[in-house]
Amino acid sequence: MQAGQKISCEAACGFGSGSFHCRTGLPVWRFRDLYFYKRKAETDFHSADRSLPISVSTVCQILSGGTGTRLASDIPKQYIEVYGKPIISYCIESLSAHRQIDAIQIIADSAWQKPIQSWLPAYEPGKKFRGFSAPGSNRQLSILNGLEAIRKYADDSDYVFIHDAARPLLTPKQITACLDAAKGHDGVIPVLPMKDTVYSSADGKRITALLDRSEIYAGQAPEVFRLGVYYAANVRLLPDRIKNINGSTEPAVMAGLDVAMIFGDENNFKITTKADLERFQSIVKEAQSL
Repeated sequence: MQAGQKISCEAACGFGSGSFHCRTGLPVWRFRDLYFYKRKAETDFHSADRSLPISVSTVCQILSGGTGTRLASDIPKQYIEVYGKPIISYCIESLSAHRQIDAIQIIADSAWQKPIQSWLPAYEPGKKFRGFSAPGSNRQLSILNGLEAIRKYADDSDYVFIHDAARPLLTPKQITACLDAAKGHDGVIPVLPMKDTVYSSADGKRITALLDRSEIYAGQAPEVFRLGVYYAANVRLLPDRIKNINGSTEPAVMAGLDVAMIFGDENNFKITTKADLERFQSIVKEAQSL
């Protein structure tokens, strides 16, 4: 996708409820048919930690198969060291330490599985790591590979918690908020309201329409789903439609699943460009100086 271009989900995958914002590269959704946590959720978001029922397990799937071409680095961005730690380790630490995460499955290229395994003793205190899965030809096929592995040791009623290795600033509060919000729904996604004026263009050259930004949100990770129904939503897109999926929530919405929204976190950004990396380095440096 080139700068200034805005691709609709309808054009990409046959579903007309979303698009991609040309500046952020994040999936942008019209969630008219989804449940949105409003003022009450703002209160709940900052409330005390509440756990899921004991009978429910949550497996985290960390996506670490990207090549990081936009960063123009010699190694994939998630393995770049920042103040002595590979970027992936920051989210591994947060997820492993969280009491509502029961297992971790990592999607990673075989060339990086041994290095990751060597880092785990230092950054995975909860000893929740269950295994690796190979990346697919696109993000959603990578997720499906992970789901196949997870279904060997988890129940369809369990939750799968999908997160990007290149989003290192995931907080315990955000993990808890996502898991708590998933109760009573098939899934949940954190979102950010759009700040800029948003336009639609049919050809990428002329403005077709001005969109109501009060109805449009930028999707973030992590995304949480009931394992069984989410797996089925992905399988039904095989063999070809799944190749056109850009956001992890798209299969769930296309399948008519009940997906809730909660407020996201501006600091939970994905490291994609050099500017993103520098921003992360600055945040870590400031935190270490406190």
